[in-house]
Amino acid sequence: MDSEVLGVKAPATTVTGDHDWWRTAVIYQVYVRSFADASGDGTGDLAGVRDRLPYLASLGVDALWFNPWYPSPLADGGYDVADYRDIHPMFGQLADAEALITEAAALGIRTIIDIVPNHISSAHPWFQEALAAGPGSPERERFWFRPGGGVDGEQMPTDWVSSFQGTTWTRTTNPDGTPGEWYLHLFTPEQPDLNWNHPDVRREHEEVLRFWFDRGVAGVRIDSAALPVKDETFPQLPAEPGPGEHPHVDRDEIHDIYRAWRAIADSYTEPRVLVGEVWLEDAARFARYLRPDEMHTAFNFDFMTQPWDAAAMRTSIERTLAEHAPVGAPATWVLSNHDITRPVTRYGREDSGFAFDRKRFGTPTDLGLGTRRARAAALLTAALPGCLYIYQGDELGLPEADIPRELIEDPMHFRSGGVDPGRDGCRVPLPWTSAGPSLGFGPDGAAAPWLPQPTSWGSLSVAAQEGDPASMLSLYRAALAHRRSDADLRGEALEWIDAGADVIAFRRGARLISITNLGTAPVALPPHSGVHLASAPLAGGLLPPDSTAWLAVEPPSGESA
Repeated sequence: MDSEVLGVKAPATTVTGDHDWWRTAVIYQVYVRSFADASGDGTGDLAGVRDRLPYLASLGVDALWFNPWYPSPLADGGYDVADYRDIHPMFGQLADAEALITEAAALGIRTIIDIVPNHISSAHPWFQEALAAGPGSPERERFWFRPGGGVDGEQMPTDWVSSFQGTTWTRTTNPDGTPGEWYLHLFTPEQPDLNWNHPDVRREHEEVLRFWFDRGVAGVRIDSAALPVKDETFPQLPAEPGPGEHPHVDRDEIHDIYRAWRAIADSYTEPRVLVGEVWLEDAARFARYLRPDEMHTAFNFDFMTQPWDAAAMRTSIERTLAEHAPVGAPATWVLSNHDITRPVTRYGREDSGFAFDRKRFGTPTDLGLGTRRARAAALLTAALPGCLYIYQGDELGLPEADIPRELIEDPMHFRSGGVDPGRDGCRVPLPWTSAGPSLGFGPDGAAAPWLPQPTSWGSLSVAAQEGDPASMLSLYRAALAHRRSDADLRGEALEWIDAGADVIAFRRGARLISITNLGTAPVALPPHSGVHLASAPLAGGLLPPDSTAWLAVEPPSGESA
């Protein structure tokens, strides 16, 4: 570990038996390939994460969520899994993962891993066996192989559109060289969809859960959780499908899968946690995934996509809390992840919301404005009831990086015909030190990082921010420490305060108010007895534009402290 960051000391603590830890947890997303490189090959690895565990403990997180760390051809950043029971050689070995889980737990940090049930890699033994076995074979029944339409089968079985744009079917070639059947892939052709009607598919995933739960993993994040079940008649996509009528999204049968997974999770002395990636507009359908015998929590993407606008953000918060209330599940809050433009860049744009189909090269960004807003958003989300996710590097205020076209790896870029810059810009290796060829990402003399780091990132490194009380890193550390120690922030109560059209303000419990000014002029602070934290300097009892403050207040009349 580099000397510039060796001063970080982890608290002496261990994971406790609090079975409801996930309801208010702060969970840090680790994109291993870009976190820290201990081997010096230019790629992050599990040994690098182990070296930096004291940093993560000092940040104040409760758990780490790892993107897929399994063997994979990396056609889609590891979400094309070739073997669920091992570690990709570029990241280390299975023993490294086991050691990481144990060492993190000793620091009071749990581990969550990614599970990708919708598809596997085309390099997975199952798919290779299916290709070799040919049409009509039992091996092909684990997937969705279908004959094509038309005279010679040249037409795709459906006109469904891929999540990565483009088609969802690829035609195989028979051993004699003639065109064969088609197979379904909602993502890239290297990610064939699994047939969840097949008992082998269900049994395999349940055994994979037990494999990792037995090794101490505290939970799983379920990728594309609404997609695995398909309408096996393969109809064309309706123009306006009603609830449960979409042929490959949110099918009613999917809940049987997660009930079975929940039973496995609950069978452990410390129950394991299921976290779903669920993109659904329908609040009632969304809530079904969070019933007491299914998932514990689901990602809330709605807030993350909102523009810097008080009405839009408050509506999103209200909608999110209302969606979760009927099933008693905590909401989750996140500002970015490995797929989304970083908040410092996003909030500095004229169009400060997010949508995949609006991403373009060369979009102008005011990084100063974006940084002020990202600081304010960090405090706003940390004050909301539920659990909080932090994507690695957001605590440093990293902007989106511009990746030269010839170095882009993300399939979203290529499948868009080169229009979408892809997601590599938020996956650039982290800066740990202020100088050096990789800014401390790798050891001295190491290979260049797998994606280039902007030279300006030295000023945003951990070492550069470590001793600066005004830095983004210091703000995050202070916010997480206060969130952990303040009973009001750990509770569920939220009471809205009317402070103007451009302001989001609410009381948390008896003694704390969070207020965010999203307008262009300073606003008066409500009566308060002190300031816990502020994202920007306060003056004359006013909250500047694009800033958030946490205020200490007296309990409402008639309430005890």
